Amino acid sequence: MAKKKKTRADPQPKQKRSVIGFWDDSSGKDLTCRGYVSLSHSPEISAGVDKIAELIGSMTIHLMENGEHGDIRVRNGLSRKIDINPYSNGTRSQFIKWIVKTMFLEGEGNAVVYPVTTSGYIDDLRPVPASFVSFIPEGLWDYKIAIAGQEYDPDDLLHFVLNPDSYYPWKGRGYTVTISDVANNLKQAAATEKGFMSSKWKPSVIVKVDGLTEEFSDPDGRKRLLDEYVTTDEAGEPWLIPADQFDVQQIKPLTLSDLALADFVEIDKKTVASILGIPPFILGVGEFERDAWNNFIASKIMPIAQGIEQELTKKLTYRPEWFFKFNPRSLYNYEIRDLAAVADDQYVRGIMTGNEVRNWIGMPPLDGLDELIILENYIPRGMIGEQSKLQGGESE
Repeated sequence: MAKKKKTRADPQPKQKRSVIGFWDDSSGKDLTCRGYVSLSHSPEISAGVDKIAELIGSMTIHLMENGEHGDIRVRNGLSRKIDINPYSNGTRSQFIKWIVKTMFLEGEGNAVVYPVTTSGYIDDLRPVPASFVSFIPEGLWDYKIAIAGQEYDPDDLLHFVLNPDSYYPWKGRGYTVTISDVANNLKQAAATEKGFMSSKWKPSVIVKVDGLTEEFSDPDGRKRLLDEYVTTDEAGEPWLIPADQFDVQQIKPLTLSDLALADFVEIDKKTVASILGIPPFILGVGEFERDAWNNFIASKIMPIAQGIEQELTKKLTYRPEWFFKFNPRSLYNYEIRDLAAVADDQYVRGIMTGNEVRNWIGMPPLDGLDELIILENYIPRGMIGEQSKLQGGESE
């Protein structure tokens, strides 16, 4: 029996329509990421850690001595070794960068260095890959460090720690657990954006069919629909479908703006910045702010540097009044006029010599500027009466 044709005068009860969307079958691969994301493989986290390591590695390391009238710089073989080439196959900058990056990433809060000595003197400081290192607790307070299975006393090695563990404070924790979920979110966002930009993920049409019939209720039935009416080998060939059974609608593909990916990525970048303790503009969020930068140097860079200083001092110095100290002067961001104003004040008050001022602002020394001077007005109260200018004239 032929199917009765529907007319406006012969209304029929409305049937629910099943909606079928057709996508490129590779879309799932393009829009999802699989597996664990190593922190070192996240561009945003790597960028933040690289900046921290770069800044600490750029500072010179001075060997200082506690003197009766203040700290003075010591220049000897030990100071040169640590500041120039602590590791025979690299520079001081490379050595310090390795320590910082290992603590943040692969070492999960720890970096171990093996000292090589000759006749009691430091000959080389050899970085040990984190994968070769393990820590063996001995009771609650003591521990051993194993390198490739061989145990060492901590006093025989350099052990740098970041973010100490609450139970074993001698061991670092790093930020792996804290930041791993954010790393996965950022990778997922990158995968989704890549899928959209490659144009592989794009819904083409929606087909509405009358009733949730058995014919279209399973994947095989929907595939038969495609094979019978839609699939074609000829580019541009039209689809021929029964007008009464299907309602085909072309839809506008989603865009990145529709998914608000940029907003979520910005939130995740701010989260990374907060956990690492860096200004968001380092990760491309917001504009550079000088005050925020200087605060970052003081509150994040220098505390990490001080941990490195203290371990070097504890393990490598042989006189109790000696200590290592990073020089952070070049890291702060100041206008040259601000530096000049401070330098002028220090110079005329007899606090810095002229050549110390010139060195401070990056200029070479000059003859005749190695003495401290002071303006005549800046004198103790008891010497006011000795100033000839204040007595009404100058002495001959």
